[in-house]
Amino acid sequence: MRAVLDIILILLQLYWWVLLIMIIMSWLISFNVINTRNQFVAMIWQVVNQLTEPVLRPIRRFMPNFSGLDLSPLIAFLIIFFIQSIIGYYIYPAVIRAGI
Repeated sequence: MRAVLDIILILLQLYWWVLLIMIIMSWLISFNVINTRNQFVAMIWQVVNQLTEPVLRPIRRFMPNFSGLDLSPLIAFLIIFFIQSIIGYYIYPAVIRAGI
């Protein structure tokens, strides 16, 4: 059971990094630092968007419009932190005490 919790924590951390990459790439694309006409950049951007959109789309539906400012990644970061905290503070110690 501890191994499963460790894998979940690692996956959450990896997803945190994917969100961060998406944010940085969106800034670089917006300020024309990198160009999506480049095939490699376009491929990475497509993969990152396909990984993040299923999580960010429902968050965007409930968020108010802030004049083009997308705060959904911030909410996703908070949700990831909350899940990691729940696992770290409550579930993991209970599993260790139970000896599972």
